[in-house]
Amino acid sequence: MDLISDEEATLSSSQPTNTKKVHPFDFETLHFMHHSIMSKSGISKQICISPLRSICIVLIKAKINVLLPFGPLAILLHYLTGKHGWVFFFSLLGIIPLAERLGYATEQLAFYTGPTVGGLLSATFGNATEMIISIYALKHGMIRVVQQTLLGSILSNMLLVLGCAFFTGGIIHYEKVQEFNKATSLVNSGLLLMAVMGITFPAVLHFTHSEVHFGKSELSLSRFSSCIMLVAYAGYLFFRLKSQPNLYRLVDEDRGNNDIDNNDIDSEEEELAEITNWEAVGWLIILTLWVSVLSGYLVDAIQGASHSLNLPVAFISVILLPLVGNAAEHASAIMFAVKDKLDSTLGVAIGSSTQISMFVIPFCVVVGWFMGQPMDLNFQLFETATLFIAVLVVAFMLQEGKSNYFKGLMLILCYLIVAASFFVHVDPSNDDDD
Repeated sequence: MDLISDEEATLSSSQPTNTKKVHPFDFETLHFMHHSIMSKSGISKQICISPLRSICIVLIKAKINVLLPFGPLAILLHYLTGKHGWVFFFSLLGIIPLAERLGYATEQLAFYTGPTVGGLLSATFGNATEMIISIYALKHGMIRVVQQTLLGSILSNMLLVLGCAFFTGGIIHYEKVQEFNKATSLVNSGLLLMAVMGITFPAVLHFTHSEVHFGKSELSLSRFSSCIMLVAYAGYLFFRLKSQPNLYRLVDEDRGNNDIDNNDIDSEEEELAEITNWEAVGWLIILTLWVSVLSGYLVDAIQGASHSLNLPVAFISVILLPLVGNAAEHASAIMFAVKDKLDSTLGVAIGSSTQISMFVIPFCVVVGWFMGQPMDLNFQLFETATLFIAVLVVAFMLQEGKSNYFKGLMLILCYLIVAASFFVHVDPSNDDDD
């Protein structure tokens, strides 16, 4: 009996050990085979689902995309009714989500290019709307619309966008003083003052009637100054990307490290890209083409909208058009200020103003030169004085390296004064200028 009990005990004890050795191996093998099969099928599904997912994220997810149908509606109204006021209004509404989505696609691409190149891409594609509208207007000989639109974009970025960002960030972080990199703001302020100098001299030369060859010296000086400004902007890019990149990364990296130490989970969530790099490039191309199409109808309707809406062309060009084109910058600058990333806010607002003044305006002068259009840097006396005063105000606001909600409020109120001034301003004719 002892032998039998011992054998039963050994058998009973050996059976569980065998099951422990056999069953886990079988389940793991089946699980691995099932996972490999599902992963292979998942790859094929992902290839099919990825474009649909990208379309859903870019065109459906954002609430502002409810304005997208106004673009095709503007085109229909252009051919069916010919009412320029409605075509202009619906074109503006249709371009707003496209400008915002351009900013979104640029931000997604910045995850793969790095913060410095991403900041330049954000400024470039953020100004794509203004560049496209300007080229269309320049092609139709609407030089004053080009000048006033670009001027309005500079004023909007410096005063309204930066003011709203400072005001919102100061209200959210009212318990502390928000700081930003003082060195970078001084460099951008210097470039803005250089742009003001390039724009002021042709206007002064024209209004003092001190030209050697009347009507020709002003245009020649503008083209020469534009080439110099493009060289200066190229030097600025080299200085920022190659020569002194740490000057622009220092404060952002310190704040980024502090954010990671304090909120690891939140920072990880913020760093995830929603679309791939090639999808971002594809969407940038598609959105830019669609903005180009709508810009053509928008430019064609400006004169008719001015008469039907009883608004000066100067007010439409300086105030309304830049507000639409700066929709992406406005949202991004406020978002960065709320997250206490004022260096990124300045990169969006002041960086965009610097790029327009030192690159887009001279670029339009050179393009007009090749088109045979007399595009120059003479922005007339009223516009030049407005830009000069605005640059001085912003330079004084940035020299301390700190911001608060009161500075933001002052910038917003300054922009309201500018908007009211252009509402009552009548653009003088060439005959009156002479």
